[in-house]
Amino acid sequence: MPAKTVQRPAVTLTLDEPRHGAVWAALFYAAAVFALVYPALGGAFLVNPMSDQLNGTPYRYFSADYLKSTGSFPLWNPYILGGLPFLAANHGDAFYPTVLARMIASPDHVLTWSFAVHLFLAGFFTFRFLRAWGIGFAGSLIGGLAYMLGGQIASLVSPGHDGKMYVSALTPLVLWMILRGMRDGRVWAWGVMALATGLCILSPHFQLTYYLGVLAAAFTLWLAFRKGDQALDRKVMTKRLLLAAGAAALGFALAAIHFLPFQEYLPFSPRGNGGRGYDYAVLFSMPPEELLSAYVPQFSGILEHYWGRNSLKLHSEYLGASVLLLAAAAFGTRRHSGFVRFWAITFVIGLLWAFGGHTPFYRLIFALPMMSVVRAPGMIYFIPTLATAVLSAVGTERLLAGAKTVRFLIVGVAIALAVAVLGSAGMFTGIAHAIPPASGAPDMTAAIDANASAVIVGVWRSFLFVALAAGVILLRLRRSIGPRAAAVALAVVVAADMWSVDRNYFRWMPPGSQVYASDAAIDYLKALPEPGRVAVLPVKRLDNDGDPYFNGDGMMVHHVRTVTGHQANEIQRWVELAQGKSPAMPQNILNPMFWRLANMRFLYTNGEMPDTVPELSGIHFVKRVGPVRNAAGNMVYLYEITGQESPAAWVAPVIVKAPPNAILAGLLDLRFDPRRAALFDDTANVQGVAVTTLPPPSSVGARTLPIEPGRITVDLDRPAEQGSALVVSENYYLGWQAKVDGKSNPVGRADYTFIGVPLPAGARHVELTYFERAYARGRAISLIALALTLIWILAGVGFERRRPGTTKIESRG
Repeated sequence: MPAKTVQRPAVTLTLDEPRHGAVWAALFYAAAVFALVYPALGGAFLVNPMSDQLNGTPYRYFSADYLKSTGSFPLWNPYILGGLPFLAANHGDAFYPTVLARMIASPDHVLTWSFAVHLFLAGFFTFRFLRAWGIGFAGSLIGGLAYMLGGQIASLVSPGHDGKMYVSALTPLVLWMILRGMRDGRVWAWGVMALATGLCILSPHFQLTYYLGVLAAAFTLWLAFRKGDQALDRKVMTKRLLLAAGAAALGFALAAIHFLPFQEYLPFSPRGNGGRGYDYAVLFSMPPEELLSAYVPQFSGILEHYWGRNSLKLHSEYLGASVLLLAAAAFGTRRHSGFVRFWAITFVIGLLWAFGGHTPFYRLIFALPMMSVVRAPGMIYFIPTLATAVLSAVGTERLLAGAKTVRFLIVGVAIALAVAVLGSAGMFTGIAHAIPPASGAPDMTAAIDANASAVIVGVWRSFLFVALAAGVILLRLRRSIGPRAAAVALAVVVAADMWSVDRNYFRWMPPGSQVYASDAAIDYLKALPEPGRVAVLPVKRLDNDGDPYFNGDGMMVHHVRTVTGHQANEIQRWVELAQGKSPAMPQNILNPMFWRLANMRFLYTNGEMPDTVPELSGIHFVKRVGPVRNAAGNMVYLYEITGQESPAAWVAPVIVKAPPNAILAGLLDLRFDPRRAALFDDTANVQGVAVTTLPPPSSVGARTLPIEPGRITVDLDRPAEQGSALVVSENYYLGWQAKVDGKSNPVGRADYTFIGVPLPAGARHVELTYFERAYARGRAISLIALALTLIWILAGVGFERRRPGTTKIESRG
């Protein structure tokens, strides 16, 4: 490829464009990723005790096992929190392409390598986007590195946020396709954009996809309404805007298989009823002072050394000291002036959005649709990260072309030196002490002081990389090194700069086969002839906090049902019945009535329990297993709770209808016997009776076969009486259907949250199955949309090949 020359009065330097530049960039990005994930070659699991994936990976084991054994996707998860929809409650990437890999490889390996692959794609797609705009090879290479290794992208492996990683990686692909479609008129690009949009929704991280949608819309409109020599004819602009809207709609249709069930489920989840208000929405806003971490990543403390105003922080805001120097050089350009302005404005708006409740600006954002049902506005920081990367690409090109003088480098290094000196003198620690702690948070003075030495190391580390980047550019300005050597050297400096911080967030555990291994207590539970739930409840401090059983949903891997767990989209009625702020630790965990209703028969704990507790008259804790060590090395005891019945299903002789609040108020009263009446909501389509005195319990016994995902079978030991009802200790939701003795039968919500089946006279066999009509509709829409998308892409490619005179367009503004 011929050299490209940029003219300045004082300096003329060539920008070398290597052949097969995309291949060289891909190799460089792959090497950068490998430097972070090489332990995976030995089977290590990219997870840590604080990662959401320690808890989320069991969902993958469950869905992979179900898909392999049945050939279909699970729709119901019976293993945690009383049962809940699997797809509608958003258990993760059920339809993202990673599910295919889980058919042939262990879910823990798939998760680890999916992080690695998407980290690579984040860089490569950014490179292609920048090249399509017209940025040279060196600038595009640096821009891709700056984005993929940027703090909030690479550090997503620490909290285990795979969905965020997927959307972050696909964002530059979406922008690249918008550019090719809107500016260059490539019809096929809109099909690819629709496919990428659908994948983002299927990630499934709806909040980050929402943020991407805002960015994509802004970029599309900016391209459509630009002035100057890149302005579009009104007719052409209108046509391309319609194509953009059609592609976006098609992207949503592609994800209908997951999106529609989720939308239908929202009112039944803790996020329903219009959200939780402004105070909830601004939780985990980015404290403005943590913008200093964009240059000095140690400022607010890395991981366990964090002292800031968020209650939990496992990611980084680091943008790169060398990257910031390069980004500063972007300003003042004529060739890319509009592009630079767009991304500078994007950076500012994205940053204000990330600050959330810390500025009045977020009141405007809160008025947007769906903002009341999400929190953590700091998530949008991936967009300022991308903006910085784009600016660094433009700046790199200008610096290597000689468009900036030595004075610029001297000023940059001088500022970095001043920051290092002042930081060593305690400036950043002083700022930290001046920040008031969050309301109700503990005093962090000691943590700030303990972090002071790390800050000093950090400011000098940042100075070093600013100096190294400036040194490479200076050598190029003086023609001491050639353009290729300068590009490679600068890329190495940027990669080393980012790697030195990112590596702190890549923490590992043994393979999933070890992390989720069974133990004697779990083996006992798996062998039960009849279903019974277990409460996983530590009674003393754990020896190892990285325990997926005591601190997660690890029991799901072994198909053991629990009353505890953490999912964040559990059924709201179950949460209210448990009467706890966190469903993982219900307040009624010691209420025998809750045990009876929830089919809770066992306690999996890490300490000795007395045979009896004075407050629990007649209840006994009978040790069945223990003490034994589980896979995490914690001591385990398994107790069976005896002295009362806690069946999986029972028959009540009458149906009584009442308002939900009244049902909830009396349900856990120890004087109430659920075997004497099935309490249905007063709006339920069942026939109830008015009673002044409850009849005695029914003499009809119910035997429940082992519960499967979305299938429950109950046999009655004698014919049911007219007016009676079967209550099954599983959460009710819209998709449950009942057949009694082979005939369709009504089903509804009983005892506040459980499945209730009115029984006809003589009933002996009840079969419950779960299926979502929203899933069926979504599946049909998604399949049609996928076919249309592929047709669009193929037809667009064919049209481009037949169109004469097709040339690559590069931006000049």
